Formats: sequence, structure tokens, C-alpha cells
Amino acid sequence: MFTTFERTVAARYLRSRKGERFVSIIALFSLIGIALGVATLIVVTSVMSGFQTALVARALGVNGHVTIEARAGDAINAYQPLLDRVRAVPGVTSVLPVLDGQVGIRSTPESGIRGALVRGVTPEDLRKIPAIAGHIIAGSLDNFTGDDAIAIGLGIAASYGLGVGSDLTLISAQSSATAFGSVPRSRPYKVVAIFDAGLSDYNNGVIFLPMPMAQIFFQKPDAITGFQLRVADPDHVEDVMPDLGKIFAGKSLLVRDWRHSNDQIIAILQVQKDTMFIVLGMIVLVAAFNVISSLIMLVKDKRADIAIMRTLGASRGAVLRIFLMCGAFVGVSGTVIGTALGLVICRNIVAIQHAIERMTGGQVFDSSVFMLTALPNTIDCEDVTKVVALALILSLLATLYPSWRAAKTDPVEALRNV
Repeated sequence: MFTTFERTVAARYLRSRKGERFVSIIALFSLIGIALGVATLIVVTSVMSGFQTALVARALGVNGHVTIEARAGDAINAYQPLLDRVRAVPGVTSVLPVLDGQVGIRSTPESGIRGALVRGVTPEDLRKIPAIAGHIIAGSLDNFTGDDAIAIGLGIAASYGLGVGSDLTLISAQSSATAFGSVPRSRPYKVVAIFDAGLSDYNNGVIFLPMPMAQIFFQKPDAITGFQLRVADPDHVEDVMPDLGKIFAGKSLLVRDWRHSNDQIIAILQVQKDTMFIVLGMIVLVAAFNVISSLIMLVKDKRADIAIMRTLGASRGAVLRIFLMCGAFVGVSGTVIGTALGLVICRNIVAIQHAIERMTGGQVFDSSVFMLTALPNTIDCEDVTKVVALALILSLLATLYPSWRAAKTDPVEALRNV
């Protein structure tokens, strides 16, 4: 496509010489602008994709792929026949009956009361929850038995300064009748395990209690509030929904798959990701305008050279391709450098975060705001491809007008004005 003559002339124009340093500096700034824009876009889109992927993965690690819940205030009594029917549904790999209830918690009478969700599960079922069983940082689930054992999240433990063996009092919203009137029911439990689910909402607000003790505490004997189902293929969870609909037809139960449970978070993250792509894409656009400016200045500076080449027999197409190569070199080089820089930052983003926090003494990533306990560093190949394509297209389009102007230069008029 490009002849040796065209490549030689383009390479010579890209090397700065005395009296041409200003044009070369402008081209260098254009290259740096494209590189920074591409790197920023890759980092931001990768982090946003990582947030979306990690949130869904962590949520599915704690909750099931399908959630079946009783209406507020209701319960599912004598649930064993329903449990057996759900387990028989093709595609369902496990079913966890749970008993959920809102409580207040405190460690001592002097400590403040905060809200939390108590989830009653059997010890065997708790070991089937990957985000809990695989992330016990203190204690053991082997002790999750008896009438006073609980497992709490890392956030609750840190807030109250609790460890394995510490007492935590649960206060029910339901009251008990006494000779002095109705008073809230409360009972202390002993912490036997502390987990890090990877989601700040669960670490700060979920407590696991053995199912029999939860049924006693919430006064719902032989009852649960819902089921947590896991399926063989979460991406095709809709395949099991018709069978579940038949089982729970006519019952006052809410059946939701993981997509509906997390659709609001996923939609918000997608909108933010698209918005950031457009806004930060403006950086690449500005750098592309710098390419136009540098090429126009180069064409103006090389008018005499263009006239001489045309006089010696170079075609307009040859002149066009020479300046296309000059602009393409800036765009492609900037894109390659920016892509490499962005991928390096993404791979080491957690280390960079910790280094900045050590230097500034502040907090770069607040888990209570962003829900996750660590900054995700997932690299989405599709997003990287989009960023690279955007940078290449904009930078190459930026070379067309200056190159066309160079090809349209009249050699007679150019030599007359030398």
C-alpha cells in the first residue's frame, strides 16, 4: 500500500530537525494526549465492568440464583413437601430453606443499637454458601451448633470490637407480654465464626443463626420465610422458572431470579459506565484535534517540499499517503502506548490504591459506599477492543483533512511563494 519512497519521506518528516522542533513538540503532545486518553478509558471501563461482575458474583455467592420469599409478615409453614418438590425440578442443584427476620443488635448495654438481618439456616446449609463457608476469617463453622451460636460479618465484628467467644445481644421487633406490659424480646448469643463475604452490606448487616434457634427466637416453629435456589446454569435461569411457577401457583409467594434481584444495581452501573465512556472519550477527541493541528502545521511547513516532489513526478496520492502515515504514526503509537499503560494500571490497581493511601493517609476506596470490600481489577477484552477501535478511528480520521490539503497543493503556486 505504501511505497519505499513514501515511507522514507514520512519517516524523515517525523524526525525533528533544527527549525522544526515546534511541530514535533505538538505531535508529541498529541501522542501523549491519545495515550493518556486511551489508558484512562481502559482503566475506567475495566473498573466499572469489574464492579458489575464482582457485585453479581458476590451477591450470588451469598444469595441463590432464584429467591422464593413469603410476603412481609408471612411465613411458609410445614415447608418440607414444598422443599422436596422444588429439589425435584430439573436444573436445580440445591435448595436452602431460610428464616429471615429484622433485629436490633448491641454488644453491651452501653453500646448503641443498630439494625441487622438475622438469617436462620442449618449448619449443613451454611457450609453450602460459598461466600460464607469459604471466607471464614476467625472461628469455625464446626461450632455453629447449639442454642446460643451465631456467625457474624467482619463489619459487625469491627464495629463492636467483637471476636470469637464474644457476646452479641439480638433484640426482636416483636414484644413479649409480661406483668409490667409488653417489652422487646432480647437474648445474648455467642460469636463462633466471623466471615468476610466480600460485600459490605453482608459484612455489616447479616447474622447467621442455626435454624432451630431462629425459629424459637422469631416464634415461628417449623416455619421459614423462603428458599434460596441454585441452578446448574445461572445464565439460563429462566429455564427453571416455568416449573417453579407451577409449584407455587396460587400461593402468596414472591419468586425472583438473580437478574431481577440485582437489575437496579446492574442498570445503574451500566449507565455510569456508558456515561464515563462518552465523557472520557472526549479526551481522545481533543487529542485527535491536536493531530489535525500538528499535521496542518507540518503541511504548511513542507509546502516547498511538496511542490518539489510533485514537480519530480510524485502523484497526489503519494503526497496524501505520506502525510497519512505521519498522522497514523502518532495515532497508532499513542493508542499502543495507552493500551499498554492502561492494562498495566488495571493489573496493579489494588497495589496502586494501597500506595496512594499510604502516601496520603486517606482512603481511596470506601467499601461502605461502593459495597465491595476491594477495588475490582477485571479487564474486559470487549471494552478494551472498543477503546482501541475508538482511538484508532478518531486519530485516523483526524489525518484525512490535512493529508487531503497536502495533496491538493499546487506546486506552481507553492514554489512562487517560497
